[in-house]
Amino acid sequence: MSAADTSNGQQSQSELELLRARVAALEAELVEVQARTNAAIGQWQERAYWLDRLHLDLNRLMERPGANELRLALRAVRIVFWRIRAIKRRLLGS
Repeated sequence: MSAADTSNGQQSQSELELLRARVAALEAELVEVQARTNAAIGQWQERAYWLDRLHLDLNRLMERPGANELRLALRAVRIVFWRIRAIKRRLLGS
């Protein structure tokens, strides 16, 4: 075996190790993405369960007159509530 063959063999081995490390990193990333996806799907399934259980059809509900205005009003109330909580945290935290 010549020095060139040994050098090529070491380079190939090094590239193979780098590729294996990259594959392992990608597999770990895939597992993480799958876990996040499963959690998100679980949350949406729970929401759908309660909507079904309460016999609520959001599409039909939002078609009613005033539904969008009610949604916007609730959103405004929620924003005010969040800001009050943030101010309260700042005051109690300092």
